[in-house]
Amino acid sequence: MNSRAQQLQPAVEQARQRSEDALAQLATQQQLLARAEHQLSELQRYRQEYAAGGDGAQSVAALLNRQQFVERIDRAILQQEAEVARQSRQLAQVRDHWRRAHARESALDSVVAQHREEERRAADRHEQAEVDERMQYRRQR
Repeated sequence: MNSRAQQLQPAVEQARQRSEDALAQLATQQQLLARAEHQLSELQRYRQEYAAGGDGAQSVAALLNRQQFVERIDRAILQQEAEVARQSRQLAQVRDHWRRAHARESALDSVVAQHREEERRAADRHEQAEVDERMQYRRQR
């Protein structure tokens, strides 16, 4: 006869697997966000260096080219900031999913532990009853 703890074991394993999968997704999403943030900081650093690197002896055409290039970098920075925000929102969603999966795993583990404790106490009571019965039998002899 299967105990309740044994009957719940497939659900526990499934919850554990879901929690591990969610944790792996969380790690991946953290890496994606870090990469996006790094790209943003690189763009910002490049823009700062490029904008500060002009000398006063440039032609009008060179100044216009420089200004247009800085504007393109600014647009790329705006796009990258939007990407960082998107990745950050995605990270929050993935983190929430992991928390829910982990909570379900913990709850199932707790239920199984309670059932095992109940089963252990029942086995102890049964064993004590057998010992008491043997002692009673010995006394009667």
